[in-house]
Amino acid sequence: MKIARLYLRVSTDEQDLARQADIEHSARQAGYYIAGVYREKASGARADRPELLRMIADLQPGEVVVAEKIDRISRLPLPEAERLVASIRAKGARLAVPGVVDFTDLTKATDSVTCIVLESVQELLLKLALQMARDDYETRRERQRQGVQLAKNAHKYAGRIPDTATHERIVGLRRTGLTIKRTAELAGCSTSQVKRVWALQRQPAGA
Repeated sequence: MKIARLYLRVSTDEQDLARQADIEHSARQAGYYIAGVYREKASGARADRPELLRMIADLQPGEVVVAEKIDRISRLPLPEAERLVASIRAKGARLAVPGVVDFTDLTKATDSVTCIVLESVQELLLKLALQMARDDYETRRERQRQGVQLAKNAHKYAGRIPDTATHERIVGLRRTGLTIKRTAELAGCSTSQVKRVWALQRQPAGA
């Protein structure tokens, strides 16, 4: 039996995990039994993502980690990204990510020399994919920084515009006595955002 664990990540509260939900359907169609689905909203440039760490801890030998793209797994600097991949492999698992060639089955049917060549090619492609994911992250950040600077120079930068509708919804739900977790579910945001908005709401006027 082929067993997979799905890792679904987005970077911000505004993005929707639902767009990655078809990964589970595709995995089942490919003959995988889904042992777990791990969803979180966090930056791929962080290695301390709770659901990612939980997934790695749950991995069993022979299982496969499935993700939408390699940048869902990592946007870390290459040395850190390689350590992350190594921690997955240390559990006896492997990656199944579009854009990352997997020669696992092919190498089983080849001689030792060909196997070494294929494994070397696979490592090179993986390293290239991880570096490209990091480069894209840094390019996006630099463009954002440049955009903010241009707006400031033109006296048009007003900072991030708060989502007042979500803020009001959070405050209203919390005032009814709902827990932080339930409020986040109903408001369609993260628990950290609920905590932040509620803390601001409870500050004394003028604080």
